[in-house]
Formats: sequence, structure tokens, C-alpha cells
Amino acid sequence: MKKYEEKSITSTPIYDGKVISLRVDEVSLPNGKTSKRELIKHPGAVAIIPITDEGKILLVHQYRKALERSIIETPAGKLESGESPEVTARRELEEETGFGCHKLTYIQSFATSPGFADEIIHLYVAEDLYVPEEKAQLDEDEFLDVLHTSIEEAEKMMANGEIYDAKTAFSILWTKEYLRNK
Repeated sequence: MKKYEEKSITSTPIYDGKVISLRVDEVSLPNGKTSKRELIKHPGAVAIIPITDEGKILLVHQYRKALERSIIETPAGKLESGESPEVTARRELEEETGFGCHKLTYIQSFATSPGFADEIIHLYVAEDLYVPEEKAQLDEDEFLDVLHTSIEEAEKMMANGEIYDAKTAFSILWTKEYLRNK
């Protein structure tokens, strides 16, 4: 659906980085006027809720420079060029938690910040976890702890601000629904 579509008249690249690029578009508005839009291009990402045989979910605790604080999150990572979301999910699961999975279920994809960014996150639930023979390594600039928690404990962390990002809150709510319907 393209109700109230804004058509780009011009597009000016501002920055092209490792993870994002930024451009400013001049757009034609539905009322005939024009406006500027600052837009971030992102390759997309995955988020994974790993569920242990005991019914615990695995979350990660890490520092986020943009927020200047540590938060608890669902394991997640950026899509690499040409990589499918499922491949990214399996890779990030191993890198961030040390586990692989025999069962990976796609839940839903969602936009993170549609007012200025095109990032889409693909959400998966990982089950039937195992420890791979060859352990994947975190990225060299990544430091985190893995937490084993229940959905109920995760909801308390959402309420008290330990879980602070929308991706993780959204993931926990969808996983709660997924588990209820199993």
C-alpha cells in the first residue's frame, strides 16, 4: 500500500559506512509541496530467541555505545552481503551464545525505525540447541555475557528497564505467543 506516497525528486549521499549509509532526499508530498527526508540505509538483521530444553531463553548482556549503557538483548546480528536471514540467524546464534540449533523457526519480520531507516529485522526461535564441535568466535569488537532466563523473568526485565530496546521486547512478546501455541 502506498497511500500518501512521497516520491524522491533528488537524493544526496552523505555518508557510506561499514554498517549504514545516510542520504538526504528531497521528496514531493501528497499535497504538492516538497520536504527533506534524512534516510539511513541498513542491510537488515536477524534476532534469535534460543529456547533450551528446560524452557529457558538465552539473552545477551552487552554495552551499547549509542545508549552509553549496558542492556540485556536477544542475540542478533547484521545480514552479510548475499547471506539469507536463516544463515545469519544460525551464525549469530553460534557466535553470541555458543550454541547451534537443530530447529530454527521463522516468526516474523519487522521494521525497527521506519521514520528514518529501512532496517528490517527477521525474528527466529531456535530450539533443540546443541554445542557445536568447533566453537564460533565473537566479532573482535564484541563483548557480552549469555543469560539463561524464563519468559516471565524477561518480562520483569522489560518492566524495570534492563531490557530497553524494542527489538528484544518485541521478540519476547512474540516468543511468549509462540510458546503458548505449541
